[in-house]
This record gives sequence, structure tokens and C-alpha cells, in this order.
Amino acid sequence: MDKQPNFAMASNDPELSDLSNDPQPGDLIEIFRPAYQHWALYLGDGYIINLTPVDESQAAAMSSVKSVFSRKAVVRMQLLKDVVGNDSYRINNKYDDNHTPLPICEIIQRAQVLIDQEVSYDLLGSNCEHFVTLLRYGEGVSEQASRAIGAISLVTAAASAFSVLGLINTRSRNRPF
Repeated sequence: MDKQPNFAMASNDPELSDLSNDPQPGDLIEIFRPAYQHWALYLGDGYIINLTPVDESQAAAMSSVKSVFSRKAVVRMQLLKDVVGNDSYRINNKYDDNHTPLPICEIIQRAQVLIDQEVSYDLLGSNCEHFVTLLRYGEGVSEQASRAIGAISLVTAAASAFSVLGLINTRSRNRPF
């Protein structure tokens, strides 16, 4: 059974804000950037914890596509409204059906210990979604990364097939008889 997502905007978009529930501590927040989704974990009092690029100012990091290709990240506590900016977001605890959330006090405690720490970042193996799901469930999960890995595998398989077909075709043209 899929849960209906709750969308909200930091700006005044009545179409989306009517669907919003207030996030609760420990909730996963999915932020819709133009080319990808950024993930954060709600701490309470309007604050979230999320990953930002090491080499950018906090303001620039919030909407940077560069953050997707960084190898290191900094764990930051920031206001949700500042991180969202003009983008939309939703509370999305989509893994709750398959993973049991840790107790909220443990989620928040684990998150607070990491604030201002530098961590490894890898788009496919250790991204912002992995980070927040690790805090919430004790296990890093990323549907976004799984889809990307699947797409890469498909492209690789197709390229290999075309390469083999090209090789076979080239060999048949180069036969001396």
C-alpha cells in the first residue's frame, strides 16, 4: 500500500501548501531540485540535517548540481525553508513499510553528533538519501541510486551488444573469401 505524498513549497503556492502536513522530528524530507531530488532529515523547530558540498558556501550549496558530483560532503543543520528556497518538498517516509524507523530520540541524537562533520559522498553508494535513511532506519537506502545503477547497467549492456555486433559485422566484411 503506497502512502500518498505530502507536497509543500517554501514559497506561497496554494496548490501545494494545502496538501502539506507539518514535518515531525525524524521525518525524511524530499526536496525537488530541477534535475534531481535532495534529501534531508527533519530535526524539529524548522531545522533539518543534510549533506552539502565541502567546497561551497552554505548558500550556494543549497541548489547546486555540483553537489551531486562531489566526493566529500559536510553534514549541516539548516533551516528547512532556507534549503528548500523556491523548490517544492514533501515529507516522504517511503521506506517505513519495509524498514522499521529507529526511536526518534536515537535518530536525533545520531544526527546531532554528525553536524559539521565531513563525510564521504558517492552519488551511487553514499548519497544524501543514503545518509538520511541511515539516520532514520540504521540502514542506508536510495531508490534514486538504484534506478541510476539500473540505467547505467542497461546502457553498458547495450553498448557492449552494439560493440559485439560491430565487431562481428567488421569481421564478416574483412573476410578474404
